[in-house]
Amino acid sequence: MIGRSVAGAVSQQRYNCKGVPVTRADWIIWPLRLLGWLPLPLLRGLGAVLGWLLYCSNVATVRVVRRNIALCFAELPAAAQEARVKARCIDVGQLFFETLAVWNRSPQWLEQRVVVDASLDPLLEAIAQTRGAIIIAPHHGNWEVVGLWAAQRAKMTSLYDPPQSRAFEQWIKSARQRSGAQLLPTDVRGVAGVVKALKRGEITGILPDQQPPASSGEFAPFFGHPARTMTLVGNLLQRTDAAAFFVAAIRVKGGWRLRAQLPERALWSSDSQQSLAALNRGVEAIIALAPEQYQWEYKRFRAQPSGSERLYPARW
Repeated sequence: MIGRSVAGAVSQQRYNCKGVPVTRADWIIWPLRLLGWLPLPLLRGLGAVLGWLLYCSNVATVRVVRRNIALCFAELPAAAQEARVKARCIDVGQLFFETLAVWNRSPQWLEQRVVVDASLDPLLEAIAQTRGAIIIAPHHGNWEVVGLWAAQRAKMTSLYDPPQSRAFEQWIKSARQRSGAQLLPTDVRGVAGVVKALKRGEITGILPDQQPPASSGEFAPFFGHPARTMTLVGNLLQRTDAAAFFVAAIRVKGGWRLRAQLPERALWSSDSQQSLAALNRGVEAIIALAPEQYQWEYKRFRAQPSGSERLYPARW
C-alpha cells in the first residue's frame, strides 16, 4: 500500500517548461504574476477594496495597527486615530497589489512611474563621486521601488533574508536582482561583503525599522517608546567613509515620488545611544511625509526593556 501511494504521488508530480518540479506555492505565484500585468490604477483599486475588507474584519493585524497608532500619535483625537487606522488598512491592500507589478514589470516600466524629488540630489551626487552610500529605507511607501530604482544608478550590494518558501524566494530574489543588485545573506560574511562594497564606492540599502536580535540591537526611543533598534547602520558608518540618506518611495497618483532626507550628524556618533536615537528620529521624519503609508501592522515595540510592561496582548 505504501509503495503504491508513493508511486501515485510521483506519477502526479508536475514540472514546468524548464523541467523544474511545480510546488503548491507555484500555483499561488502564477496567478499573482498574471495580476501584476494589470494596469497600476486597477491594481490599486483592487488593493483599496482588499484593504477596506481588512479594516472591516478587525483581525489581529488591524488591532496591531490601531495599537501602534495610539502609541505613536497619542496627541490625536480618537476619531483622527481611527481614520488613520482605516487609511493604513487601505494602503496595505494597495501596497500588496502594486508590488505584484513592481516585481513583474520591467525596469523601464518602473522608471516611467517614478518622480525623483530634488531632495535626492545629494544622493545622486554621492553616487556620481563613487563615495559609497547607505540608503536607509524604512518600511514606508513602497520600499521595493527604492531598491530597484537605486540599483539602476549604481552597483548595489544589500543584505537579504529569504522567505521560507523557495518558490517565493526565487520570485522575490529575481525581481530584486534584475537591476543588477547583489544580495548577500544576513550573517557575518554578508555584513563583511557590504563593508567591502561601501569601501569600493558602491551603495547598499538597509531597512532600519525591523526588530533585530538582542545581540544586534539596543533600545532607543521611537515615537517616545523604547524600541529595539539595529546597530548595523551605525557600525557600517563607523567602519567606512560612506554617506547616508533616508529615502522613501511615496505612493502618488500614477506611481511613486522618491523623497530623501539627510540624517542628523549624531547618526555617525561613536556613542551607540546617540546614533540609534538619530536613526529613529530619521525614520520618524520619513513617516511624517505620509503617516498612513508606514508599516504600522508590524509589532515594532514587541521587545521591551526588562521590567517594562508588554505593549501588545500576548494573544496578538
